[in-house]
Amino acid sequence: MRHPRQKDASIADTLFTTRPRKTVPHAFVLDALESAAFETRPMFGSLAVYVRDKIVMVLRDRTNDPDNGVWLATTEEHHRSLRREFPSMRSISILGGAVTGWQVLPAGANDFEAAALRACELVVNGDPRIGKVPKPRPSRARKTAGRRRREG
Repeated sequence: MRHPRQKDASIADTLFTTRPRKTVPHAFVLDALESAAFETRPMFGSLAVYVRDKIVMVLRDRTNDPDNGVWLATTEEHHRSLRREFPSMRSISILGGAVTGWQVLPAGANDFEAAALRACELVVNGDPRIGKVPKPRPSRARKTAGRRRREG
């Protein structure tokens, strides 16, 4: 007879199984950034790459997505000079028609790997055209405290 608190093995197996890790999109980019002190974080089903206090790029490889590739964090003032180095670079279509600081080196471009590796060189060498300091996000503690003040 089974103890009342004992779970079926099938339920326990289901509860404690882990999802398989997703593969890193365009992993060769991380290899090329090895000499920079970078860290990665998941972002919108992609992988964001940070160097020191700046987000420098997002690696994206999703099924049937025209914006797959390496997204560069930059500003509009640098688009023209970066486009000279990266002729295939363009605005990201899923962000709407507006020009944003985010630009993509599309994975479908003939020069994708070479362009991505060149972007990594620029990041490693501290090129100021690539990278943005993200706006600080409010902490959960502040959000909760703010809610309490408004409610009370």
